[in-house]
Amino acid sequence: MNYTETVLWIFKRLPIYQKTGLKSYKPGLKRIQNFCSYLGNPQNFFKSIHVGGTNGKGSTAHMLSSILQEERYKIGLFTSPHLIDFRERITYNGVLIEEDFIVDFINDNKKFIEKEKISFFEMNTALAFKYFKEKKVNIAIIEVGMGGRLDSTNLITPVISIITNISMDHTETLGNHRLKIALEKAGIIKKNVSVIIGRKISRDVRFLFFQEALKKNAPIYFSVKSKKDAQYKMPFEADYQNFNRNVVLKTISILHYRKNVIVSNQSIKKGLKNVIKNTNLKGRWHILQHKNPKIICDIAHNEEGACMINKQLEKESYEKLHLVLGFVKEKKVDQLLKHFPIESFYYFCQPNIDRKYSIHDLTILVYKIFKNHDKISFFPSVKKAFLYAKNKANKNDLILITGSTFVISEIFLYYKNFFSYI
Repeated sequence: MNYTETVLWIFKRLPIYQKTGLKSYKPGLKRIQNFCSYLGNPQNFFKSIHVGGTNGKGSTAHMLSSILQEERYKIGLFTSPHLIDFRERITYNGVLIEEDFIVDFINDNKKFIEKEKISFFEMNTALAFKYFKEKKVNIAIIEVGMGGRLDSTNLITPVISIITNISMDHTETLGNHRLKIALEKAGIIKKNVSVIIGRKISRDVRFLFFQEALKKNAPIYFSVKSKKDAQYKMPFEADYQNFNRNVVLKTISILHYRKNVIVSNQSIKKGLKNVIKNTNLKGRWHILQHKNPKIICDIAHNEEGACMINKQLEKESYEKLHLVLGFVKEKKVDQLLKHFPIESFYYFCQPNIDRKYSIHDLTILVYKIFKNHDKISFFPSVKKAFLYAKNKANKNDLILITGSTFVISEIFLYYKNFFSYI
């Protein structure tokens, strides 16, 4: 098989959770343990940093990678999901994994994958581990897929664990209470391994993390806001990235003083300033067009994310706000919608995946929530919703595309022919 055929085989034979939902979700470590054992346990050949939490995992992981790249370390980065290219999930010093490596990996392990019923994410995890071993990375930054305790990435024993924050998401698999979700996330805390906790954590969740760390003799650190942080500039307009920066700076501090990983202040500054350039981070308050009108993409697939976006919107200057929104089935859309400005123009759409929150169901729900229907429109596709919003918007307006990762993905696929940085 060539690369295109290989990727088609992966998506067809190994259904992806983000597109198909619970029927492709396979929690537990037995299969990934067996697969990695079959591969020679590649995860044991490099140091790693494990990044969990509800929101901010991807940004945190990319910031860490960028800083360590500036220090000239060889850095592997494993994140999910991808927005345009499957290879975005696995990078080495900011460069996408080679197509040939993926083709060879699947050809060499196809029979094992099929026989042992390896899931899509388990295959990705093992592929990343194998790749990072072959590249002889100094440090691999591994983002948790879902939860933590039963996530296939939890096979690693990292030098540092990170939990960015806790909010209500994936309740159908992780539990419908914040403490239940926190307990699943706390599953990445390892014996004698330092763990860093993000800023926006409630007191009861902080206490839970403290108890879990105590059980495992894991040094625990809580990131805090510092006036010194402002010296480290970032290429983001979104204030919520400051929370992620706090976690990253605390992590770098522990790496430097506790793990003998030398990182200069210059590398920290350059790494944060160049994070988009160094790692190709996308989809976080991503400005597609600065004016006439301003167009922004931001992934907000849970209530906490929607709340942070609304706070950021309060700092924007515009005449009218146009919201292009689409979701997936499991999300509590009514809870998300309450965080967006009621006077906005709404363009609801459905992403092109099996898990889509259909326009039919969205129409029923939205008409129950909004009393004024004059500013609400519905569209069968993301592209049609976006183009209609763009046609309606005036030069001083703001268009924000948000909701599901897959809505943002379709916008990027549409725009990639026009912009080199997508």
